[in-house]
Amino acid sequence: MDDHDGLAEEFEGFRGHLRAVAYRMLGSLTEAEDAVQEAWLRLARTDTSDVANLGGWLTTVVSRVCLDMLRSRKSRREEPLETFVPDPVVTVGDDPVEQAMLTDSVGLALLVVLETLSPAERLAFVLHDMFAVPFDEIAPIVGRSTAATTQLASRARRRVRGAAVPDSDLAAQRKVVDAFLAAARVGDFEALVTVLDPDVVLRVDVGATGPGALLRGIEAVAGQARLSARNGATPREAIVNGAAGWVSYIEGQPRAVLSPTVRGGRIVEINILADPARIAQLALPALD
Repeated sequence: MDDHDGLAEEFEGFRGHLRAVAYRMLGSLTEAEDAVQEAWLRLARTDTSDVANLGGWLTTVVSRVCLDMLRSRKSRREEPLETFVPDPVVTVGDDPVEQAMLTDSVGLALLVVLETLSPAERLAFVLHDMFAVPFDEIAPIVGRSTAATTQLASRARRRVRGAAVPDSDLAAQRKVVDAFLAAARVGDFEALVTVLDPDVVLRVDVGATGPGALLRGIEAVAGQARLSARNGATPREAIVNGAAGWVSYIEGQPRAVLSPTVRGGRIVEINILADPARIAQLALPALD
């Protein structure tokens, strides 16, 4: 095995970790893969003989790449942030409890809130609070002092406290989600009220196909749920970022990924990705 092959094998050992960092930083599966690939390219052309901690070095590199991508995104973003839904990690299968172990555990509702942070705040929060990277190692990446970097993460933390955190029992989540679907299918408003939080939020991202939607409150969300149930779609159980969700199919093809957040036995938030271009990138299975 030559040095390049050995380096490639060593890099593969860190790929999963780097992908997890990049996904939390970017909320985009394709951009996360791009960031990881860029980290590999930089590694391949760098003499790392004096690097004592290759994993730490790679984490720094992929973080710098993500920070540049976030800053570029901020300057050119066109879609309205309030209806933006990050890329979901979706598993469609027959054994949701087992499949949940394979999906990313960071909730989609949390990723929605992370989108509202500045690039530097997001990096400081993700690296420190999610991956336990010390602030004195994060500071050079964002070009701030250690104290200023600590403040970045603190500001981010205050914002993130508003993110909906789902109940941990997947089976209980599924029971609530199934009850919601059943009530929506028959247009039972009273049944919808029993599973929706009074302050429920519904967010729909349709990409470039038209304006998205942001609805708040039981009346608006229940009304939209009853209306959507009439479009002839077939729901199929899925695990979305580690939580109970579903994929909506029309004529056997996936059209939307729906990710409700169940907290305290009620749905407090529903994030829907219905952007055809991004749905296609998820490579979801078709129905027979």
